Amino acid sequence: MNKKNFKIKNKPNRKIYTKQRAQTHTHEFLGSTKLAEAGADRHNHRFAGVTSQAIRRGNSHVHVITVNTDFFGHLHQVRIVTGPAIPIGNGKHVHFAKGRTTLNDGHIHNFEFSTLIQSPLI
Repeated sequence: MNKKNFKIKNKPNRKIYTKQRAQTHTHEFLGSTKLAEAGADRHNHRFAGVTSQAIRRGNSHVHVITVNTDFFGHLHQVRIVTGPAIPIGNGKHVHFAKGRTTLNDGHIHNFEFSTLIQSPLI
């Protein structure tokens, strides 16, 4: 293949005008889906990533998670809004997420996991 086909143009001086908002924190997350299918096709998937920035919700906040699972002949998407912050002491918190992946290869997977602590080294 010709390398020119894969050239990515970087435009660092391109001005994008957006309304400036203060950035908020994110969380890392990782998890595995529950097993799906039967017999030789029984399997699960893994996923990991970083949440969206915090989104104010009532007296707390939530995060959006959108990520693909690993590939096992197919993949699924994990798309969910976390639950509110769960305090764990020292001003730190985590979030819980529970749901189902997208349908692919004729099945879905259930999942449940918590995010990691925000700013774990601070």
